[in-house]
Amino acid sequence: MRVKFELEYPIKSSPKVVFPRLSTPEGLAEWFADDVTVDGDLFSFFWQKSATKAKLSALKENKLVRFEWADKEDEESNYFEFRLNADELTGDVSIIITDFAEPDEKEDAIYLWDTQITELKRILGV
Repeated sequence: MRVKFELEYPIKSSPKVVFPRLSTPEGLAEWFADDVTVDGDLFSFFWQKSATKAKLSALKENKLVRFEWADKEDEESNYFEFRLNADELTGDVSIIITDFAEPDEKEDAIYLWDTQITELKRILGV
């Protein structure tokens, strides 16, 4: 059974700048996958020799993006999600990622997200 985990990454950029990198094929292809295409609400993610499809299941402008993996439709743990959180007092922005992994693969999954977010920050220049 896959376990749910959340990761929070402070990012020195505005939601309006970060959000397109989380919600559009062009933005996701900059840091998340080698290539991303979309057909309606079905996104195809390409990494080296593999491809996976996910449905865009929730979208709140500058706040939230959720993708449901097409090959895991019958599972509760079939999604990953990006939330942008802006502190009202300080204006600090964080990306909160919700994902799932097998218990023995959780550390690897966290490392992968760390690496991906480092690439996103590099692209954003932050």
